[in-house]
Amino acid sequence: MRIGIGILAFYVAVAILSCFWTPYDPLQPGVGDSYSPPSWAFPLGTDRLGADMLSRMMTGARYDLGIAVVAVFIALVVGTTLGTVAGYYGGVVDTIAMRLVEMFEAFPGLLFAMLVVKAVGPGVLNVIVVLSFAGIPTYLRLARGEIRSRRSWQYAEAARMVGNRSWRVAFAHLLPNSAGPLLAYTSINAAFAALVTASLGFLGLGLDPNTPEWGNMIARGQDGVMTGEWWISFFPGLAILGMTGAFYLLGDAISDVTDPRRRR
Repeated sequence: MRIGIGILAFYVAVAILSCFWTPYDPLQPGVGDSYSPPSWAFPLGTDRLGADMLSRMMTGARYDLGIAVVAVFIALVVGTTLGTVAGYYGGVVDTIAMRLVEMFEAFPGLLFAMLVVKAVGPGVLNVIVVLSFAGIPTYLRLARGEIRSRRSWQYAEAARMVGNRSWRVAFAHLLPNSAGPLLAYTSINAAFAALVTASLGFLGLGLDPNTPEWGNMIARGQDGVMTGEWWISFFPGLAILGMTGAFYLLGDAISDVTDPRRRR
């Protein structure tokens, strides 16, 4: 867990720092020569337009990390709320919710994101909405399963016997005791959201092509891989790998902490 938290803390620090300072203007071309290799003046080199790669990388952390965190938070809140209601009350509400989830999960997540973003257009808000919507069904399914398995446990029955209303039993007693799998999946979902954001940027469907987003940067530098300008795509790809790996490490550690069966 410490490794994952440490890596993510570094990304958060870079994202926050980029709001106030970068070595050069990340949107300013011509601050150096085109395709300058890494040097003291430009530690990560420059791209085809002579823009500083380090400045663009720092700003990219703000977009990729910020989009992933906001999208996962929205999906967690909405999906968990709907899943808790469906799992506790059951009946028609549960049936309708599960049929909708099954219909939605028939589409691969990346394909769904590509189709919707292509239809509504690029932009930070559109990408966040699409990623949030893509994550809701899994949270709904997880919350619903956990609540259904616990709603007849003794502490839930005791809470009802002392006069607690049904919504309070569901959200104040059952949900806190069911949060382990939801929190563990949150990290996995954040890694997926970061990958989809970068994938949409690589395909030119996510943010504006001039936005310093890591997927966009990989796409702009892919031709240079064959001609020796490897740093343009390498460093954004390494940043994505580090972020997703940190999320997976954190999710695995949360599973170990919250699941007694995985504790040594």
